[in-house]
Amino acid sequence: MAGQTDPHISLFSPQEVEFMAEDELVEIVPNMNMEQLNFISGDFGRFIPQIPTKVPLWLAVALKRRGKCSFRPPGWMSVDNLTQILEAERESQSTFQALPFSYVEIARLLFDHAHDDIPDKYMVRSLVEDIRDVRLHKLETNLGSFQGTSAVKISNVSAMEVNIVRPFVRRALEAFYKHDKPEADVDRDTRSSRQQREANNEPRRPLRQR
Repeated sequence: MAGQTDPHISLFSPQEVEFMAEDELVEIVPNMNMEQLNFISGDFGRFIPQIPTKVPLWLAVALKRRGKCSFRPPGWMSVDNLTQILEAERESQSTFQALPFSYVEIARLLFDHAHDDIPDKYMVRSLVEDIRDVRLHKLETNLGSFQGTSAVKISNVSAMEVNIVRPFVRRALEAFYKHDKPEADVDRDTRSSRQQREANNEPRRPLRQR
C-alpha cells in the first residue's frame, strides 16, 4: 500500500511507530548483578544472573548492546506458531489472527539487536514478512469493497497496519458522509447565502447628528 513508502500518507513515520513499540515488555536473562532501576514508566529489576525478568524493549536493547543480557524471544515468534498463523491468515480473507499490536516493530528490533538469541532466525524472519504481506493484502482487499457507513471495525490489526490504513479510512468516511447528505449541504449553503444577501440589502440606519 502507498503508506508503506510515502511518509506523508501515513499518520506516523515507521520510526515513530517503532519508537512507541519500544515500551512493550520483553523477557531477558541478565548476566550481571544490578540493583533495581527506577524510571518514570516504572521500576525494573533487581537483576540477578540467569534469573529471567521483564523490562521494556528499549531497556533490553540497551543492556544487550552492552553485553549485559540475552533475550528470550516471545512465544509467538516460534516457527510452529508463526506457521500456524500464516496458514490461518491465508485461509480467511475477512479475519485477522491475534498478534501483538506491535508485532512488526518488536520482530524488527529483535532481528536488528538480538538475532543471535532467536532460534531459526532466518525462517522466523521469512514467516513474519509473509504474515505482514498477507495481512496488508487482505486490508487492501477489504477496504476495496468499502461501503458507506459511519464507522469501521477490524479486529486484531497491528500498529503498522492501522497507521497505513487510517488516513484512507478517514478520507473514505468523509467522502461517504458528503455523498449521503448532499441535500442537507445544499440547504445549508442556500440558507447561508440568503442570509448574507439579506444582510447586505438591509437599509443602513442614518448616523445621528452630534
